[in-house]
Amino acid sequence: MYASDARYFEDCLSLRCAAVLPLTALVLLLATSLPVQAGPPYITDDPEPTDTGHWEIYHFGMGTRTFGVTAGQAGMDINYGAYKDLQLTAVIPADFEHGPTSNVGVGDIELAAKYRFLHQAEGDITPDVAFFPRLFLPTANRTFGSGRLEVFLPVWAEKDFGDWSLFGGGGYTINPGLNQHNYWLGGAVLQRTITDQLSLGVEVYHQTSAAVSTAPLTGINLGLTYKLFDHWSLLAAGGPLFGHTGPGASYSFYVSLKADY
Repeated sequence: MYASDARYFEDCLSLRCAAVLPLTALVLLLATSLPVQAGPPYITDDPEPTDTGHWEIYHFGMGTRTFGVTAGQAGMDINYGAYKDLQLTAVIPADFEHGPTSNVGVGDIELAAKYRFLHQAEGDITPDVAFFPRLFLPTANRTFGSGRLEVFLPVWAEKDFGDWSLFGGGGYTINPGLNQHNYWLGGAVLQRTITDQLSLGVEVYHQTSAAVSTAPLTGINLGLTYKLFDHWSLLAAGGPLFGHTGPGASYSFYVSLKADY
């Protein structure tokens, strides 16, 4: 899946993915056997790879509203189940910003591979756990990118209990460039399947500072996944951001159409 997803958080403010909390912190945060939809529309990802031989494609738009500027990405998040427990991912984005001036351009292309190395079982406390390293290629211009290769090294975990699912985890982003910081991002999601078509969830996440000019940020999202018809689903999430140091309210948003084959 998305956890699919677009560049999460403050580099989700430029919307890039970033890191997370260790599994022990995840368990302490929420604590909750059938798999439930996870990853997109949330910043927090899940450990479930796309089924072997199948495709999941998210046609997405996401962004943040901060300091009177709306910035984000739109594009395609393409996932393929290449082998048992192995998912290959490519994200092809266009970046945008709208404020006093407006800009649109090619974003940093993302290449990733998710490998699940632990499996949960009913009646067992062992969760699903996966390693999902990501490379962000420096394909964007200087308006939207640092011009350097970035690397995100997260671990994601999930435990399902009937209609309930708890997932989260995270990692570390190597974020080179002038006035940039390496940083962590962590989060957890509690989600419930309401009907065969509808799932709802709540997410809490936090990111440390990614640059000299930015502060650590915390966000809360409410999300939904709604199956429209065979092979197509609508995903959406959004909520406030806390910890910024400028005027006005800040919030993030995500919406996508998912095709699976």
